[in-house]
Amino acid sequence: MNWFLKVLKQYADFKGRARRKEYWMFVLISTVISYLIMGIDYALNFVYTTDMGSSFYYMNSLYSLFVLIPSFAVLVRRLHDIGKSGWFFFIIFIPIVGFIWLLVLLCKNGDEGENKYGVDPKNPVSELDQIGFKETT
Repeated sequence: MNWFLKVLKQYADFKGRARRKEYWMFVLISTVISYLIMGIDYALNFVYTTDMGSSFYYMNSLYSLFVLIPSFAVLVRRLHDIGKSGWFFFIIFIPIVGFIWLLVLLCKNGDEGENKYGVDPKNPVSELDQIGFKETT
């Protein structure tokens, strides 16, 4: 749950890097919350069903709007972690291949050490801070 709250605290922060665990834990927890809210919508009869058979869940739609910006922000930070620009998200608009390619990128391990988007979130200690300390083996 801390990973989910961390992303919400960085609501519209598109700078920096996000590790895989931060991104995927946010996606997992957000999906679980979304399904719980859909269940509440259904139990309270807050569902609009069209003549075509599709349904619209009112409270779940509000939740989706609430997490829309943090979702994009953590996605951009995740792309930064592998050294890609946030604009690389638009690859998803290439039919079939784009989704698969983006999914592979999101599962890829981040760049070790600092890259042009910031320090490594797995090891945030700067090399400059380590000057003068003897490494023990």
